[in-house]
Amino acid sequence: MATSSASSARAGTSGDIWEKLARAGYAVSGVLHLVIGFVIIRIGLGSGGEADSDSALQSLRDAPAGAAILWASAAAFVALALWQLADALRGRGDGMDRAKAAGKAVLYGALALSAASIARGSGGGSSGDQEAQGLAATLMGAPAGRILVAAVGVGLLAGAVYHVHKGATKRFLRDLRALPGRELGTGVRALGTVGYIAKGIALGVVGVLFALAALTADPDKAQGIDGAVEQLLDLPGGAVIVVLVGAGFAAYGLYSFARARYARM
Repeated sequence: MATSSASSARAGTSGDIWEKLARAGYAVSGVLHLVIGFVIIRIGLGSGGEADSDSALQSLRDAPAGAAILWASAAAFVALALWQLADALRGRGDGMDRAKAAGKAVLYGALALSAASIARGSGGGSSGDQEAQGLAATLMGAPAGRILVAAVGVGLLAGAVYHVHKGATKRFLRDLRALPGRELGTGVRALGTVGYIAKGIALGVVGVLFALAALTADPDKAQGIDGAVEQLLDLPGGAVIVVLVGAGFAAYGLYSFARARYARM
């Protein structure tokens, strides 16, 4: 039944509200990446801040009509999660494409839950680093726990390579479709390239930190984007690197606005 409904929606026989909401999910993701990018830049310049999605959602909660914005964001993320789930279930593309669609469905579903929780005033208490450490600690307590944590690290590193490759080769253009009679501008191409590479760098550092946690059997070594930024900050020229990564996240945010309009749905 769900697959049938998904097929009819994609065929245009059940209206386009679902597609519009799913596209809005990309736009909300763009806002979050802009906020995270701004925080990362501030960290590079010596100011504080938490560079994770929950903190970005909390900043929306503090804005005028913040609760309404978050509930609308949650609805958009639910629509986008269901859209990705439909791609995974209906067999669109090869096995790898379906697996990526399923992973994205989980990601957007988690963002929807976070947005709804923070809108109710009951979320946003944990930082990205604390969540990463909690996940590593939970996995460590399971049989073959260190292997599981290492597997997370390897998965993150694979995702990092995927993002960098997708940005450097401009494969992200396959996700987009220009409007009739128009072409995608060079700005969209540049934003996508920079944004994907910057996200790949950050994911790569997070993956290394999870691998280090597995190697040392210390879940506190696992970190989120905040921890990754701190690690980059400790490198020679780290402040410049962090500012560039922050600018890259902001570029990905702007690219997400373009994706909301031009995404191949």
